[in-house]
Amino acid sequence: MRQFKDNAGRTWTVEINVAALKRVRGLTGIDLMQVIEGTLIEKLIRDPVLLCDVVYAICKTEADTRTPPVSDEEFGRAMAGDAIEAATSAVLEELVGFCPSPRDRANLGRVLQATTRVMERARDLVEQKLSSGELDRLADRLLETAGGSSTSAPASSDSIPGP
Repeated sequence: MRQFKDNAGRTWTVEINVAALKRVRGLTGIDLMQVIEGTLIEKLIRDPVLLCDVVYAICKTEADTRTPPVSDEEFGRAMAGDAIEAATSAVLEELVGFCPSPRDRANLGRVLQATTRVMERARDLVEQKLSSGELDRLADRLLETAGGSSTSAPASSDSIPGP
C-alpha cells in the first residue's frame, strides 16, 4: 500500500487489488492492467483528470467511509500540483507490485524507471533552455520575423498595373 496527501491535508491509501481493478473499470472504463502493454502509463501521466478519476475510484471505499464522505468533486478540488505527482507515483508503484507475473513486475518496474528518467531529462532540458536564454532568443527571432513581414503593407490596387 502506498499513501499520498491531497491539498486538503487528507491522507489517502492506494491499494491495488482485484476489487480496486474492478471498481476502476466500472467507474471509469479504464483497465489498469493495460499498464503491462505500456499504453496506460503515458495516458495517466499526461491526463491529470483521468488520473484523478482513477485515483478516486481506487480510493472510493475510503472516501465513502470518511466523515463526512468525500465526493469525487471534493476529491478533485483537492488535487493539484504535488498531490497529483504523489498520487501518480503511488498508483504506478502499486500497479507494479500488483502484477501477477514476476517477469511482468520486473519489466513494468523497468518501464516505470525508464519513463521517470525520460521525464526528468525532459524537465532538465527545459530548465537548461530557460536558463540559457535560448527560448528568449528564439522568441525574439520569431517576433522579428513576424514583425518584419507584417510591417510591409500590401500594394494598393492603384499601384497594380491593370490588363
